Amino acid sequence: MTEGTRKRIVVGVDGSEESLEALRLARRLADLLDCRIDAITVWEYPAMLATPFPTAEWSPRVEAERGLAEAVEAAFEGKGAPDGLTQSAVAGQTAGVLMEASRGAEMLVVGNRGRGGFAGLLLGSVSTTVAAHAYCPVLIARPHRD
Repeated sequence: MTEGTRKRIVVGVDGSEESLEALRLARRLADLLDCRIDAITVWEYPAMLATPFPTAEWSPRVEAERGLAEAVEAAFEGKGAPDGLTQSAVAGQTAGVLMEASRGAEMLVVGNRGRGGFAGLLLGSVSTTVAAHAYCPVLIARPHRD
């Protein structure tokens, strides 16, 4: 089976420890299910910019790509990224982008909470939304805590 026809597991990545755990869980599942992993990070233009205009010195897309690459490296340190893993930085609203990416996927894996929101919440808004509306099964990962 070629990489293009292999089943896939989509993982939402924002660099949080929860999303690193989502990547690790996806790797284990991908090995078991013979799937490739699509790691996706979502970025938006800052609200303070009236007209979005990246400069030669700064681009939110480039920052998102860099953050995703660092998260993948941190999640798989010492083992290397799995074969066939793709990395995408997509502009948009996080839950909507991940829901769309879930079409045709075997599974969507997200952390229980991301970087935003309130520390006391068990589930963040993105994990809650995709759990209710994704086009495939959703696994919500929680990092191991002492």
